[in-house]
Amino acid sequence: MKNLALLFLLISVISCNPKPHASSEGALPPNSGVHMNGGITKPKNIILMIGDGMGITQITAGMYMNGNKLNLEKFPVIGLHKTHASSGLITDSAAAATSFASGIKTYNGAIGVNNDTIGVKTILEEAEENNLATGMVATSTIVHATPAAFIAHEKRRNMYEDIADDFLDTEIDFFVGGGKKYFDRRESDDRDLIAELKDKNYTISDYFTEELGKVFIPKNQNFGYFTADADPLPVSKGRGYLRAASKMGIKHLLKRSDEGFFLMIEGSQIDWGGHANNSEYIITEMLDFDKTIGAVHKFAEKNGETLVIVTADHETGGYSIVQGSKMDSLATKFTTGYHTADLIPVFAYGPQAEIFSGIYENTAIYDKIREAFGFKGPGRELIVEEKD
Repeated sequence: MKNLALLFLLISVISCNPKPHASSEGALPPNSGVHMNGGITKPKNIILMIGDGMGITQITAGMYMNGNKLNLEKFPVIGLHKTHASSGLITDSAAAATSFASGIKTYNGAIGVNNDTIGVKTILEEAEENNLATGMVATSTIVHATPAAFIAHEKRRNMYEDIADDFLDTEIDFFVGGGKKYFDRRESDDRDLIAELKDKNYTISDYFTEELGKVFIPKNQNFGYFTADADPLPVSKGRGYLRAASKMGIKHLLKRSDEGFFLMIEGSQIDWGGHANNSEYIITEMLDFDKTIGAVHKFAEKNGETLVIVTADHETGGYSIVQGSKMDSLATKFTTGYHTADLIPVFAYGPQAEIFSGIYENTAIYDKIREAFGFKGPGRELIVEEKD
């Protein structure tokens, strides 16, 4: 019965009010973040925010431990997506992120490949082909499952050095995350991918060299910054870059293309708190992610041409709030140390936000992003060279 009442309430909201109500004159509510007939019909920019492992209870716990409020409440459109992978009802982050990025159901552990391990072009790669600027920010390594699925094509998620190598096959304009060692101190070969990226017109820096906020990024160069040699710290132990890096990414991507941009932002460690069955870890990461959501929403509200989508790949931990809980003091329990098959909420704000209402497969996130951008063709294009 975990989360059943909350889920029924959410479904009721979706079913009864899929779009913000117009006034008697047919106008939309002011600052609704939804632009339909007579408004902006297509977003110029799309920001996809993924709270890894963030189910209904993770959101609820963050809200109740934050004075009963979250920035997510500013989003007028809510939907639900079905998370299952092709290999089973319980997905992992790799298969789920590949569904978001490439519009396919695939097996657990797959990074940007289908069930036959053949690469399928990602929404980030399509954005590049449509002359958009692209970026990714994560609180994991930048080669971890979720970011990897948007930029790489590998048959196993733990092929971190191969995933790092795939960065050389794109022209991603901005990326921030951990995992420096997979680029410059590799075990599989003696390549220095950081040097190779610099040769491709990238400014590359890291936490060893300078603070992120002090880095100068030339307008005419791509940018990468490593926040850790391997995994970044939890926010409770001093990590604090997600909001700043996201704002920096938006600022840089606006300069990189007049056509618009696609940016993926992941709050990675909500998931890690779930795996650890650690409620405090979940809540601190959830609130860090929500602060970033607030900053992104503020930009989108001012900009008027940006669609923001917030969702998760899956729920982690079978997390529940139980008897004895009070506002700002929660009693919690877990049913698993892994993922669950729960439906996952999707929040949307901005032009074309209304197409994210309803209940649909996780692959529809890809379709709806393509629809919002107005990309031509059917999508799901195979990359015919099969990975070894």
